[in-house]
Amino acid sequence: MEFTQLTLQELLDLQKDLQSQFDVIKQANLKLDLTRGKPSAEQLSLSNSLDSILDAYFVLQDGTDVRNYGGILGIMEARILGSKMLGTRPDEVLAGGNSSLALMYQLINFAHLHGLQGPGTSWQAEAQQQQGQVKFLCPVPGYDRHFTICEFFGIEMINIAFNDDGPDMDKIEALVATDPLIKGIWCVPKYSNPTGHTYSDDTVRRMAALGNSAGANFRVMWDNAYVVHHLTDNPPRLLNIMEECRSKGTEDNLIITGSTSKITFAGGGISFLCSSRANIDALETHLTASVIGQDKVNQLRHVLFLKDQQHLLDHMQKHKQILRPKFDHVVKVLDAELAGKGMGSWTDPKGGYFISFDSLPGLAKKIIALAAELGVKLTPAGATFPYRQDVEDTNIRLAPTFPPIDDLDQAMKVFVVSVQLASVQQRIQQL
Repeated sequence: MEFTQLTLQELLDLQKDLQSQFDVIKQANLKLDLTRGKPSAEQLSLSNSLDSILDAYFVLQDGTDVRNYGGILGIMEARILGSKMLGTRPDEVLAGGNSSLALMYQLINFAHLHGLQGPGTSWQAEAQQQQGQVKFLCPVPGYDRHFTICEFFGIEMINIAFNDDGPDMDKIEALVATDPLIKGIWCVPKYSNPTGHTYSDDTVRRMAALGNSAGANFRVMWDNAYVVHHLTDNPPRLLNIMEECRSKGTEDNLIITGSTSKITFAGGGISFLCSSRANIDALETHLTASVIGQDKVNQLRHVLFLKDQQHLLDHMQKHKQILRPKFDHVVKVLDAELAGKGMGSWTDPKGGYFISFDSLPGLAKKIIALAAELGVKLTPAGATFPYRQDVEDTNIRLAPTFPPIDDLDQAMKVFVVSVQLASVQQRIQQL
């Protein structure tokens, strides 16, 4: 029964019972953290053989000594690995350090302040000419680090709601057709952070066509961070956007990023940025002012460890065996304790690193505060929205990956009690 159908007295009795549960849990002095989607130690240990894999092997087949300077685009072997993972050609790949976020930042910095197409083509210069402000489209809820980059550069962010098949493409197409200062859109197309969406074929095709209406200086920032991070044996398929862009002549409008950060070592992986040759060449020239070469030793370690796409997928099966029970447990608790009560909704993702929970309007901050009082840290309310402003105050991002399942079970008990107590208290105040 939905709790809104309860009488005032029934609500008061339920509040008393929930408060009693709350007080008992509080005495346990828990200290648990579900704030970020970090790999667990068990996952990281799957890649421990990276440390010894080189065995003094430092020279590539073309004679390159990876211990020395050079190679702004990375070693070709790593670029091939990235191309297979992300669905592009090796010559369209820059293989970098441990952070794809750093590559995104460098790309935005270059496009905004200098211009990907040469002098005078920067977003900033175009905005000054039109006496306006550079804007970016941001599907929400979304990835807070994307929003941080825009906020750092003073790029105005416009919220775009999700449909079941991805971002609202009708709104996106209408906006880019009428506002030339919209210069990009952030996308996490496979198992979106935090909702778990995978974009439909139609969404991918329409996204690939945006450059034809938005103009040559528009960029689709395709952050395919979870491209191989499946939780099921039959994962949803994501259409290859680079092939779609080729067919529409919009390769220059596309920037694909990814990394091995949640495949091998989170703090010691390799990253990839893929785009047209024109963009890759321009970015290489730009980076020569700040980069002498990538960490080719680490890139070679990853090439020898992951070998090829099939070995990479086999490795990710081991990750799935660790993660699937955690995600299943979170959904099981939510279903058992909250289903049918009308206190919120949640996703059951097929991959990725997060579960998205939407409370009743106006309760996300309160739920997070109640959980914190019981010793469970959650991602701050509003973090999944630009400027940290969730107008409805509903979205809460749950990150089940890092804690052991016993800790996760305790954290979920805290969470469902907090959701119920906040919901009942709000309802009583409304009567």
